[in-house]
Parts: sequence; C-alpha cells; structure tokens
Amino acid sequence: MYSHTEERLTFWEKFQERYFMNSKAGKIFVYVVLTLWSMTTIFPLAWVLLNSFKESREIITGTFNVPSDPTMQNYINAFETVNIGKSYLNSFIISGSVVLLVLFLGGLAAFAMARMQFKLRGLLQALLVASLLIPAFATIVPVYRMMIGMDLVNTYLALIIPQTAGNLPFAILVISGYMATIPKELEEAAHMDGCGRFKMFTKVFLPISLPSFSTVGIFVFLWSYNDLFSSLVLVSHEKVAPIVVLLSNVSSQYGTDYGLMTAAIAMTIIPVLIFYLFAQKTFEKGATSGAVKG
Repeated sequence: MYSHTEERLTFWEKFQERYFMNSKAGKIFVYVVLTLWSMTTIFPLAWVLLNSFKESREIITGTFNVPSDPTMQNYINAFETVNIGKSYLNSFIISGSVVLLVLFLGGLAAFAMARMQFKLRGLLQALLVASLLIPAFATIVPVYRMMIGMDLVNTYLALIIPQTAGNLPFAILVISGYMATIPKELEEAAHMDGCGRFKMFTKVFLPISLPSFSTVGIFVFLWSYNDLFSSLVLVSHEKVAPIVVLLSNVSSQYGTDYGLMTAAIAMTIIPVLIFYLFAQKTFEKGATSGAVKG
C-alpha cells in the first residue's frame, strides 16, 4: 500500500516538474493565482485605512478613491468619543493573561502527556482531541451560568477563565507533539544529572520547545483578541470591555459616522498586524519545525 502511494506521489512530482512548475505558463499561472489571493486579503485592509482618513460625506461619494483632503479627525474622535485607549488596555490585560496561563498550564500538561506513562493517558488524549470539535457557541450557556454563580460577570476573569480552558486542548496537543520528537537520550542524561521532573521541564524541554510555545502563544493571542462572541455575552460593561466589544458598540451607536467606524476598525486591526509582523519568523519556524524529520 505504501509503495503504491509513494509511486503516485513520485509520478505527481514528476508531472509538476515537467509540465507545470518548470514551464513558463505554469509559473505565470501560479503568480496570477497568488496575486489574486493576496488582493482578496489586502484590499479590505487598504479600503478601511483609506476611508479612515476621509469625512463621512466623502466616503459615501467616493468610497474607493484616495482621500482628497486627508484628516486625522476620525482617529481623534475615536479617542475622545469612545475611549478606545481603555478598551486597548482591557484587551491586552485579558489576552495577555490568557496567553500566559495557557502556555504555563498547557506546557506542564504537554510535558506529562509526551514524556510520562500513566493510566488513562490514551483516554485523556482522546478527550483532548474530541474537545476541539465542540464549538464555543455550544458551551456559552453553561459557562454564563457558572460565571453568574461565581459573581464574575463583567470582570476580567469572566473572559480569562473560559478562554484559557478553551485554548488548553489545542496548546497541549501542539506542544506535546513537539516534545514527543525530542530524543530520549536527553531525558536520560538530565535524569542522570539529578534533574527532577519539574527541573527537567524548565531546563531541558522548555528551551528546546520554544518554537512550539511561540506558535501556540501567537494563535491564542489572536483568538482571544478577536473573540467577540464570548465578550458580548460575558463582558458588556465599558470599564472591562475589550476592543471588539467597543467596536460593536460603535457600529450600533454611530452607524452613520462612517469615518469614525473605519478609524475604530483600523485601530482594532493595527495592533494585531504589528504583533504578527514581529512574530512572523517565530510563527513560521514553529509551524514547520515538526514537518521535517531530522
């Protein structure tokens, strides 16, 4: 069975090299597809940024045009009218706490799943995989009742606790998969040097597994930062509401002020873009590190 699959792959690779990737027409086709795909991603962002420097009347009359008289008034209004600075702070408190908790708890659990043998290990791994199939929408009612019971609604913990729990299965599976590839000889050498389990985790496995931790941290931060659904249900008070809730309020309260709306959207997107640009190399390294056996 394996040999047939290998033969098919080899045939496909030869076909690509002979008739597609090495031909001029094939390269042009690839560049056209990639260019069109890039435009679908870049165009909405460019549209938002351009219109954020226009007055609302100009957005209606020439929504795709370059601003004739660029203005920063929309951004000034965003800070003065809707207190976007406080919402930024709330988002970073919530998302930062979620990332730290997920990496700490997920890292310890992943180490146990990857390097320790214990009863029900297989069952726990199956439950972790199964939990990834349950959407957040299906759990929001019991989560909301739990938060009410603990008197945590409209507090930071109302989002930090559910988001941490929801992201842990993903973190454990990714990090444990990476740790499982680390040679057993390193573990035996650390054991011979007198390392206990926790010291072995912090001194040996954590430094080696940093790419997987980085990848998980980036994904968890983005998911937490963009989690509008849970934020609308569990945190609605302005004092603790993250940026996505503020954006939702702006669209409902200032629906005709298109300049303010586009400025608020741009200010919501920019931190994520900056974060991703700085973490891009680490993300790519972590995402591809387990793809090739060394």
